[in-house]
Order: sequence, then C-alpha cells, then structure tokens
Amino acid sequence: MAYVKKVPLRKCAGCQEMKDKKELIRVLRTPEGDVRIDLTGRANGRGVYVCRSSECLKMAQKKGSLSRSLKVPVEPGVYEQLLKEIEKIEE
Repeated sequence: MAYVKKVPLRKCAGCQEMKDKKELIRVLRTPEGDVRIDLTGRANGRGVYVCRSSECLKMAQKKGSLSRSLKVPVEPGVYEQLLKEIEKIEE
C-alpha cells in the first residue's frame, strides 16, 4: 500500500472555496498586530488566505472577511499590496 501525502487545503476569504494551500496567498497578522502578506506561507501569526485573482480579493474586501478573520482592521495599503502581487501573477 503506497503512502499518499495529504494536500493541505485552505478556504479563500473571497469566494469561500477550498483550494490547495499553494494556490492561495496568505495574509498574516503578526504577534505584534501588524498585517502583511506572507508569500512563504510559514511566518508566525494568524493567517487568512485569498485566491490569486483580483475578483476574489475585491469580494474579500467588500465583505470585510480579512479584517474579521484576522481580528484587526486591515489597512487599504494591504489590499493595494495584495492587488500588485496578484497582478504580477496574472501577467
């Protein structure tokens, strides 16, 4: 019997779909309370995930799901940074 490695799944804060962790971008609240993008997916802190699409990011922003999941207000600058990262990927 072959051992099958389990693929880590996470839910997108925008579209609410379960996807492979590698397909998503992690937004992190550090223990100090700063909100930033974690491209490694391994930084210490509370994380929430968003698909690599501008539509999902806009949905998450509209619903306030990043702020709710991270339990702190997310600054507009973080959304702008995320949009730039997504645009780099979509090119």
